[in-house]
Amino acid sequence: MNVIFLGTNGWYDTHTGNTISVLVRSRRHDIILDAGNGFYKAEQYIPPGDEKPAYLFLSHFHLDHIIGLHTLAKGRFPLGLTLCGPTGTRAVLDQILDRPFTVSLDRLPYPTAVYELPEEVDKLPFAVDARELRHSGLTLGYRFSLDDRVIAYCADTGYCENAVALARSADLLIAECAYKSGQSDESWPHLNPETAARIAAEAGARRLALIHFDAQTHPTLRDRKDSEQAAQSIFPNAFATFDDMQVDV
Repeated sequence: MNVIFLGTNGWYDTHTGNTISVLVRSRRHDIILDAGNGFYKAEQYIPPGDEKPAYLFLSHFHLDHIIGLHTLAKGRFPLGLTLCGPTGTRAVLDQILDRPFTVSLDRLPYPTAVYELPEEVDKLPFAVDARELRHSGLTLGYRFSLDDRVIAYCADTGYCENAVALARSADLLIAECAYKSGQSDESWPHLNPETAARIAAEAGARRLALIHFDAQTHPTLRDRKDSEQAAQSIFPNAFATFDDMQVDV
């Protein structure tokens, strides 16, 4: 299984990267985590003739996680794209995926479906655990069991027991790292490198990929390496991600 980090910034694009999106290529499915501006790169890593049924999991509806949806019309998903998100996803997508903003789902050149999780999780052809995280609004974290591996995805959250549960014994935990070392804000919950590492350590995860580096708090790639080192002091198998990085799981 190959994990490609299409966009690794939080909030807005800078020279350090696009906003958050991750492609997971398993044997039978292509899974995309969030649709920031990095989302447009997905087709670059899906060779023609190697397309699989694709699934896009949205954690929540802050713009840096969905702004790439306007590129759906250029996407290449001949076997279809299923869009999954928290309760209310259909209403949100009906509003933003339509005129005057962009092309509606029913006008795309490939079939689509929309599922709201966790209510409709049983419709998915692989095991997914979707749990609410601690953020400023309804936000889901995900746990995927694919190819005898487990990948956990915790975007935009403060420390919470659901994040630990999703990451339990995961082969790879992909966790946000918006804040720098020692920073926190209870009115706008996010992780810093120490809290992300704490989640990975408590969960017994094998590896921790730090992503969603706030564009203001991490203006340079050197800032990401500083956060990587802070996380490694608690969880040695932590690493900072950058755009177009690939990891085998």
